[in-house]
Amino acid sequence: MKSKLIDRFGSLQRQIMEILWELGEASVHDVRDRLAKKKPLAYTTVLTVLQKLELAGWAKHREDGRSYIYAPAKTRIEAGSGALQNFIKQVFQGDPLLLFQHLVETADLDEKDLAELKRIIDEKRKGLK
Repeated sequence: MKSKLIDRFGSLQRQIMEILWELGEASVHDVRDRLAKKKPLAYTTVLTVLQKLELAGWAKHREDGRSYIYAPAKTRIEAGSGALQNFIKQVFQGDPLLLFQHLVETADLDEKDLAELKRIIDEKRKGLK
């Protein structure tokens, strides 16, 4: 099943994924307790969101006695990559060069930053040969 992009997550889904990434794994109670610091939620609400995240391929679970322990199925980097690809499609007509051009022209880059960009590009060129 193809997973949804993180930028399409609702606020609660994003918060729960952040908790899973932070803790590595957590029970529904653990997630609910973390969320309760901002807003108390019903156990069933948290469980439903975790189950939907699992169906979408973002979370997985294992059994621990009578409880399920949830963990992220994808890393933050994977989630960010999907969101970035979607952003490039929507804002830069699918052309990553337009994004790079915009960043280089508008970001406050110093010589060290430009040297690092050059190093990254040089490494990419070596990999293409």
